[in-house]
Amino acid sequence: MAPLMPVAEALRRVLADAAPLPTETVSINDALGRVLAGDVAALRTQPPDAVSAMDGYAVRAADVATAPVALKIIGEVAAGHPFAGSVGAGEAARIFTGGVMPAGADTVVIQELTARDGDTVTVQKPAALARNVRAKGIDFTQGDVLLRQGRRLTDRDVMLAAAMNHPALTVHRRPRVAVLGTGDELVLPGATPKPGEIVYSNGFALLALARNEGAEAADFGIARDSVEDIAAAVRRARDWGADILVTSGGASVGDHDLVQKALAAEGLDLSFWRVALRPGRPMMHGRLGAMQVLGVPGNPVSSYVCAFLFLAPLIRRLAGRSDVEPVPQTARLGRDLPANDERADYLRATLADGPDGPVATPVPVQDSSLMAALARADCLLIRDPDAPAAPAGSPCVILKLAL
Repeated sequence: MAPLMPVAEALRRVLADAAPLPTETVSINDALGRVLAGDVAALRTQPPDAVSAMDGYAVRAADVATAPVALKIIGEVAAGHPFAGSVGAGEAARIFTGGVMPAGADTVVIQELTARDGDTVTVQKPAALARNVRAKGIDFTQGDVLLRQGRRLTDRDVMLAAAMNHPALTVHRRPRVAVLGTGDELVLPGATPKPGEIVYSNGFALLALARNEGAEAADFGIARDSVEDIAAAVRRARDWGADILVTSGGASVGDHDLVQKALAAEGLDLSFWRVALRPGRPMMHGRLGAMQVLGVPGNPVSSYVCAFLFLAPLIRRLAGRSDVEPVPQTARLGRDLPANDERADYLRATLADGPDGPVATPVPVQDSSLMAALARADCLLIRDPDAPAAPAGSPCVILKLAL
């Protein structure tokens, strides 16, 4: 039997032929979570003129260098209603937040530091030059590139793009992910399992992960343990236009593990099967024409860890993101760990603050069927193949799980 494939090589193969999907233009209202297909430059300067940051009086700083001083009010400036005149020596204009600074004025005295009597205002304390004034272009200038290609847009990015005067943005098409469970033993949540049956959970995590990464994900249900049933579901996914088909369970080579056989019958070009990974050794990857196929194990924790390590980066690459692979971080071990074997180990661990930074403590039992432990985990703690024993307090490498 061929040796197990290292995790890094398996990920390289998964991403090797994955290119960003074609582009489309979407309304700014529909841009949240989408990935920019090009840099976005400001179409305007913000603010386009110097404006007041407070309610008060626009004055000349030279007139209020000492106080108290009485000034003549010559007009009023509200947001959206500039003052056509000019503020001269000994004069002031009533101004409100967002109002354009009138010609001649170079500072704003807040109204709390003034007293008004008819057309005269008394400034009670000195004010410095440009006080309470937002300078023209203090936020950004027309032509500034503020959002870069490959960025997945946040709510703050959408606000910025709108302020830059973009009613629509060019983004990559969302990857389409089909999720298929397999196994005669599976029943849907809400059912009463018969002896030997278990409640299907993997697919719901895979769908949620894919959607959280910005994909359009569809549930293709549960295929029974027959080559014909699995192959029919695979054809439905291909007809739907899936960019990625994720199968859960049945990827091994036991008498009842029929996913590989069904996929081979449909023309799968197998890239690899069996990875030097715990949990998740019997993971599979290949292509059916334009559709990438990931076969993750049936054990729920194995299925999730494989999706986190391989499906999420694949979705990101197809979506055009610049941040594709999860970023390792450092921590300290919360307990002693024994030497590792030939497989990379991704231990479910919790995080706590320590005197030297975060402390990662693996959950006591690492069985790949324990979903409660996975839900409690904050990160995956990576143990390299053949890593020596490590005492508590040693540095370690983690991948944070999404909140």
